[in-house]
Amino acid sequence: MNRKIRTRAAVAGVAVVAALGTFTAGVGVAQAGDEQSRRGRTTEREIAALFDQWNAALQSGDPKKVTARYAHDAVLLPTASPRIRTNHEEIADYFAHFLQKKPRGEKVRSVINILDADSAIDAGVYRFHLTDPKTGETKPVEARYTYEYEKRGGKWLIVNHHSSVLPAEG
Repeated sequence: MNRKIRTRAAVAGVAVVAALGTFTAGVGVAQAGDEQSRRGRTTEREIAALFDQWNAALQSGDPKKVTARYAHDAVLLPTASPRIRTNHEEIADYFAHFLQKKPRGEKVRSVINILDADSAIDAGVYRFHLTDPKTGETKPVEARYTYEYEKRGGKWLIVNHHSSVLPAEG
């Protein structure tokens, strides 16, 4: 009987030590994870700045600079074209035409969802100021947008971009 009690006590002691070791290791992992999220956490400000960078590329008038903001496998559902663009050549073709209108964008309303450290969605309404190449007249056009971003190779890229003219209320 005495032998059984010692065996049970030894087994219980091993279980307690194992549990404490697991708990301690878990705390260490949790603390490391918290520290990592503080250092590498994606912020709404960081994602909002991606639109400003895209808009600056538009201002350059260079379709290649705009297209460089998109992943090679990105999908673009553009504002002023019925064609879905699914590669850099098609995206550059769209912007070569769109940039003739000297677009200048500004966000009206933005909702940013950070999905994880390497992906986020920015959706809302933006206003473009477009200049007619023939008349020089500039007019505003409001559109809904969704940008899906992924960080690839340390760089944020657009992987999906949808833009459509805002419908009239009614």
